[in-house]
Amino acid sequence: QVRLVESGGGLVQPGESLRLSCATSGISFSFYKINWYRQAPGKQRDLVATITANRKTTYADSVKGRFGISRDNAKATVYLQMNSLKFEDTAVYYCNAVLETNDFWGQGTQVTVSS
Repeated sequence: QVRLVESGGGLVQPGESLRLSCATSGISFSFYKINWYRQAPGKQRDLVATITANRKTTYADSVKGRFGISRDNAKATVYLQMNSLKFEDTAVYYCNAVLETNDFWGQGTQVTVSS
């Protein structure tokens, strides 16, 4: 059974940091491309960051320079380090694992940036 479980979300003030984790099981993790998406209330789900099996990383312009994605293949876990958080980063953050036609999602973790 494939599972992707996000954690690490919470309520923070602007300028603070959070690190999200996505622990996976049931997949050959090291072969998968992993994406982090986010969805704010009333908005579409947007791609935030990607890390490929070869550890190539890409970021949305809105988070470039503030967020960092990384992976630990031994733990089958991907991380999203989020620094200098802004109000507009408030959203549910989802982990997505993709390999060819395989496409798996986690249940999401809420990040709220508020003063």
